[in-house]
Amino acid sequence: MKINKLNSIILLGLIAIIGILVAQLLWTREAFTLEQKKLSQKTHIALLEVAKKLYEGTNHELPAQNPVQKIANDYYIVNVENDFEPDILEFYLKTEFKKMNITTDFEYAMYNCQSDEMVYGNYISLSKQEKGKQSVYFPKHKNLVYYFAVRFPNETSYLFSSMRFWFVLSIVLILILLIYVYSIFTLLQQKKYSELQRDFINNMTHEFKTPLSSILIASKYLIEQNPIKEDKKLHTYTDIIIKQSHKLNHHIEKILNTSKSDYKTLELKKESILIVPVLEETIENIALKYPEANIKISAKSNDYKIETDVFHFTNLIYNLLDNAVKYCNEKPEITIKITEENQVLKLAFIDNGIGISIKNISLIFDKFYRIQNEKSNEVNGFGLGLYYVKEICNLQNWKIKAEKNEIKGVTITISIPYKK
Repeated sequence: MKINKLNSIILLGLIAIIGILVAQLLWTREAFTLEQKKLSQKTHIALLEVAKKLYEGTNHELPAQNPVQKIANDYYIVNVENDFEPDILEFYLKTEFKKMNITTDFEYAMYNCQSDEMVYGNYISLSKQEKGKQSVYFPKHKNLVYYFAVRFPNETSYLFSSMRFWFVLSIVLILILLIYVYSIFTLLQQKKYSELQRDFINNMTHEFKTPLSSILIASKYLIEQNPIKEDKKLHTYTDIIIKQSHKLNHHIEKILNTSKSDYKTLELKKESILIVPVLEETIENIALKYPEANIKISAKSNDYKIETDVFHFTNLIYNLLDNAVKYCNEKPEITIKITEENQVLKLAFIDNGIGISIKNISLIFDKFYRIQNEKSNEVNGFGLGLYYVKEICNLQNWKIKAEKNEIKGVTITISIPYKK
């Protein structure tokens, strides 16, 4: 795919999020290392205090060399060079660990020089969870006679629990990255489908317009011939061909305009127009197609003027009336009610059609949406008519809404900012 502005933005965004994620993981690892050092320092201080207390009341002095040795991350030995009682050792360990705020579980053992083995003490649970005695291995240490060992079997989980915030933040960033990647993938897929759709519509409408132009040229030439003019029936049929060709051309233009509006804003050539004459002209055109339809205008005045594009406004009215007639099982009765309220001009199209369910009424302005009902198989269309109406309203900052009537039918209301 050719790299364009969109792709560049996507790539830069992806690089930025990955960079933030990598930085967060590095910070988390560094924080874990710092927590590990912090626990090691607190443990050293606590064990050193325990060793000092074990020397108190004896004739021996604390060795000049540091008696505390760290054998592994979770394993420490303390050389006291003095005999001591296990109960006193356990009391001092609990006391000093509590002072240093060390709350992880630990187990201790003492070296018995007579049996030349490590004598296991109790498993001390500082996390307030009852646990049985653990089978933690305490290796012997050479060249030491009076010493004890302490092991933290849950050191890793303890450190992780103290870094809960960092892990939550990392997980959130990973989720953001996954959502971003998924969103970008979906966006690119939609862009691809949208381009395929646009190309298809452009090609299809082009293929339609070429033979349609030939039909119009031939029909217009044909209707000017004397034999056609003299034969009333032939003249009528030829005129029908011309009118229907113009109508088909109108639908093709509508599809093209709808397709273009997805990629660039339609250009509206606004001018001041009287609403009622436009409505009356559109009603006359609808009557040619649906002579049985009874369409009337209810307005206090015929002098309502608005600024709009005549072509698109006429198409908008035609689409709304055409829909109202097509989706009706009886004689179509449509009222176009014009009212003015708080500097807003409202055009309400009230019909007696089959109506729309509450759950579907909010979807009728969606592109290509067609409601499955008793008339959907009879009525041909692309689901673009009301979408086109909505687009024209949006371009002019008009509001449009559809409401289900109490008895039957639907009312579609267009609200237009209005100043006299």
